Amino acid sequence: MPVGLDGSAVFCTMARSYTGCPILCQKFLSLQLSKQAYDGIFANASLFHVPSQELPRVLEELYVALRPGGILFLSNPRGNQEGWYGQRYGHYMQFDFSNQLMETAAFKVINHYYRPAGKPIHEQPWLAIVAMKPLEVM
Repeated sequence: MPVGLDGSAVFCTMARSYTGCPILCQKFLSLQLSKQAYDGIFANASLFHVPSQELPRVLEELYVALRPGGILFLSNPRGNQEGWYGQRYGHYMQFDFSNQLMETAAFKVINHYYRPAGKPIHEQPWLAIVAMKPLEVM
């Protein structure tokens, strides 16, 4: 069964009522996930809001939450800037930096691509990464 996660209590309540699925009300900076509990994690435009100095720790926590062979999908806006944009924090990243973070957390990057598909690179503002927790953890 899918399990949702959001930092907003209001959104968690809405998600529970619409889906009937368990929804964890947690923020990335204070995750409390069970070890090896998930086959996959879908983080679309969400890790974008984690500051760069916290991202290695958060990725390690996601790694621990995945079962061996588990998949992490993440998609974030591309770029090189970081900081507050109005009331929201954003950390734009390029693939090289993202790949380095994934390797540090022991993920194996399976694929990466830019979105939306079929456009020239300058019209693809989103970086998507598919990574796996290896089956045999060293």
